[in-house]
Amino acid sequence: MAKPLVLHDDRLFPAEPSARAVARELYAAVKGLPIISPHGHTDPSWFSENESFGNAADLLLAPDHYLYRMLYSQGVPLEQLRVPSKRGPSGADPREAWRLFASNMKLFRGTPSWLWLNYVFAEVFGFEIALDEATADLYFDTIGEKLATDAFRPRALFERFNIEALATTEGPQESLKHHHAIRDSGWGGKVITAYRPDPVIDAEHEQFGDAMERFAQLTGQDVWSWRGYLDAHRLRRAAFIDAGATSTDHGHPTATTADLAPAEAQALFHKITAGTFTAAEAELFRAQMLTEMARMSLDDGLVMQIHPGSFRNHNRLLFEAYGRDKGADIPQPTEYVRALKPLLDRFGNDPKLSVIVFTLDETSYARELAPLAGHYPILKLGPAWWFHDSPEGMRRFREQTTETAGFYNTVGFNDDTRAFLSIPARHDLARRVDCAFLARLVSEHRMTVEEAAETAVDLAYNLPKRAYKLDQTSPAGALAPAA
Repeated sequence: MAKPLVLHDDRLFPAEPSARAVARELYAAVKGLPIISPHGHTDPSWFSENESFGNAADLLLAPDHYLYRMLYSQGVPLEQLRVPSKRGPSGADPREAWRLFASNMKLFRGTPSWLWLNYVFAEVFGFEIALDEATADLYFDTIGEKLATDAFRPRALFERFNIEALATTEGPQESLKHHHAIRDSGWGGKVITAYRPDPVIDAEHEQFGDAMERFAQLTGQDVWSWRGYLDAHRLRRAAFIDAGATSTDHGHPTATTADLAPAEAQALFHKITAGTFTAAEAELFRAQMLTEMARMSLDDGLVMQIHPGSFRNHNRLLFEAYGRDKGADIPQPTEYVRALKPLLDRFGNDPKLSVIVFTLDETSYARELAPLAGHYPILKLGPAWWFHDSPEGMRRFREQTTETAGFYNTVGFNDDTRAFLSIPARHDLARRVDCAFLARLVSEHRMTVEEAAETAVDLAYNLPKRAYKLDQTSPAGALAPAA
């Protein structure tokens, strides 16, 4: 007998009745707000070409590292899950891959993936019975039939999800042709880009040489000279702004910044381009480039995002066979107080600059990040991210940062996802957790319900819109008044 698929109306709300009633009231005020998705990794070609997604395995399983990393940990080979390798697409049958996934659904109990998936199954596809081995074919066929209809094409889903703005992420070596096609199509959906220069900044990145060549081609600059290299960044940033960008993004291993004298920076750059650098010099160059990017943001208005602290591609054999972003990135301790000081000494008191800092090291929330953001005008805290984009992770974030940084030195929520259909699920989860946290403050008489309701709306909508300058016609415009 099939099990019912149940999404309880009070999920993630407090168990105590009076606090739960407050959470319900707060959630009712934010449930229907438009989604601001200011940072993520969805594919812009989905929205430029607006083609059908295909089948359940290729849409929901093969691109989602949250899912296949769990299955891989239990001994399921990635090739059986339709995950492409460096050799090319997987040859696994999509239905068999989906059956394998469905038979292992119990692995996701208690994880945020369980909540996201079942939201998608119930709210997007209308299922009323749970996915398991017995219902795998029903799910696969039903999802396939719906994906073949116009109502499930990317643009229709974008509008159905009530997404007001969505940012993808591209490197400076990429052409942005899909963003130009979206703009030229006349479709009203707001899909913008973000500038992620890691492939031409991180000399240890496996794409560094090829990316630099493409960087030179797109800009017409001598990117092997220090002046030409910096000018090339300025040109690509301008092109990204033309494609709607309001932010940059930096996924460095650490948060280390540097402020070298011009001659020292130029000498270091020559070592980087000559390939004669040490690991310490590669780190110093990444550190210097964060400060150079901050300097450019003062000129062009792009908000900086710093996403440090991941030991990427930890599984060497998997990286060699499948490449990066295959679920083998591991959080590591990350220091911020000394790491950010060179950048903060140079620019930390200039309110024209905005830097959003994330962490995978939760021990730094109360000790370092909240005090820094609670003081420096340029700093804001990004939400609980990646491994901590979860109910408990979000609660810990609010508990450890609110007393020192408050709510208004944070930027609300962003989903940072590659899985398009999970976007409304993730925002719904974040809104529920924030409403539960605010309900606790109301129940403890630390906030009135009216203050909590205003804060809930700000966290869900106003703060991300303002922090990423999506309430302005261009990123260089004046900040709008606080909501």
